[in-house]
Amino acid sequence: MDNKIKMELMSKSTNEAFARVAIAAFVSQLDPTIEEIADIKTAVSEAVTNCIIHAYEETEGIIYITCILKNREVIIEVQDNGIGIENIDIAKEPLYTSKPELERSGMGFTIIDSFMDEMRIESTVGTGTKITMKKVIK
Repeated sequence: MDNKIKMELMSKSTNEAFARVAIAAFVSQLDPTIEEIADIKTAVSEAVTNCIIHAYEETEGIIYITCILKNREVIIEVQDNGIGIENIDIAKEPLYTSKPELERSGMGFTIIDSFMDEMRIESTVGTGTKITMKKVIK
């Protein structure tokens, strides 16, 4: 490990922008391209938004973000202690949303998966979810 940060944010929509900018600033020490930094910012934004909209539903909670720089690899974990995901395979399907009444697109996991080199989701109903994303900075 070359460097690491940890953040805890309230699950407020105003904190989504802070999370994406903070991670982008931290990753900038690897001298990424504009495209690479845009991909990372978008993936972080989607992961944090999922916590805000889905994990804590009508309440507020804490979103935990860890970012590790290891050689040229960026490893980002976004974790919550929310309601969890009952079926990860279904949740990963494009256009699936558990909140159709909010006019959600159901593309969050698809976007993260397409913008990052690797994505892993771990979740336990009633305990929370952790999304681990990796990207190699070329």
